[in-house]
Amino acid sequence: MTLRPHYYEPAGFSAALADCPALAGGATHFSAVIRAVRESKGARRQTIPVEQLPSDRLTLLTAPRPPFAGVTMTRPHIMGVVNVTPDSFSDGGDRYDSGRAVADGLAMWEAGAAFVDVGGESTRPGSEPPSLEEELQRVIPVVRQLAAQGVRVSVDARRAAVMAEAIAAGAAVINDISAFTSDPDSLKIAAESGLPVIIMHMLGDPKTMQQAPRYEEVVLDVYDYLEARIAVCGEAGIDRSRICIDPGIGFGKTTGHNLELLSRLATFHGLGCPLLLGVSRKAFIGRLSRGEEPKERVPGTLALMLAGLLRGAQIHRVHDVEAAVQALALWQAVEGQAGA
Repeated sequence: MTLRPHYYEPAGFSAALADCPALAGGATHFSAVIRAVRESKGARRQTIPVEQLPSDRLTLLTAPRPPFAGVTMTRPHIMGVVNVTPDSFSDGGDRYDSGRAVADGLAMWEAGAAFVDVGGESTRPGSEPPSLEEELQRVIPVVRQLAAQGVRVSVDARRAAVMAEAIAAGAAVINDISAFTSDPDSLKIAAESGLPVIIMHMLGDPKTMQQAPRYEEVVLDVYDYLEARIAVCGEAGIDRSRICIDPGIGFGKTTGHNLELLSRLATFHGLGCPLLLGVSRKAFIGRLSRGEEPKERVPGTLALMLAGLLRGAQIHRVHDVEAAVQALALWQAVEGQAGA
């Protein structure tokens, strides 16, 4: 019988455990590890001492990540969201006007966002993509104007043509929710650009992803998918040092799947890449609370962001930058005292 591979999830987090390993070279230390092995239904998990971690796994979990687009990954950062769309789930087309999108992107940057993520395709469940011409008209003027004013712009796109035009307009990061599976030319464009990339897990596509999503074991399935995409990127010439990973909260996941991924988020540090968490205003926040509309989900967003901070996530993609920056500052102040 072939032994199934083991997966390792850091646990027992605190900044005060200075004599314990640090997650990805950051401020969060872990005192134990949960080892998971696949079984016929789900996975069997057992807590083990850190000392029992294989040395190569320990290195992947603890090694400081290199700077991403020039931004240090030894502490967490905020990424602001600018949807230049008429129909995004979270902001209802608030920034469909390019002038408003640029102004809001600049405000996010000035408020402390390390990245401003500009996208022209709504990826809400059930959505249809715009035409290529329409997406280019939405995205490129905003990317160009923000980049010209010194903003570190991430372009949220699945199409190679949009990526290429955004790169020419000054984008500093490529963020592809399909992990370069939607467009056969996208991986080549990303590799040749030399830019850092963000790859995300999504089950299916935005139109179909929420139609009864199923997994054998969601955390391990998403982990395996991202590991495979990292390997594909490497074969195309995108080194691991250029890759940030995103488990894709809400993209082809039920509420239960989302909670499992968030609870076991530290598992993904085993892939050796910076970790992005995008939970902002997601529908399951309302389902777990009082059914609030997207713009009323800021407190829930911050609660999930703080859970992600404790588990070492380095980049937090949010709509409400000022609130997130304040929450991050206070979290860092408390954890700094704990680690003193």
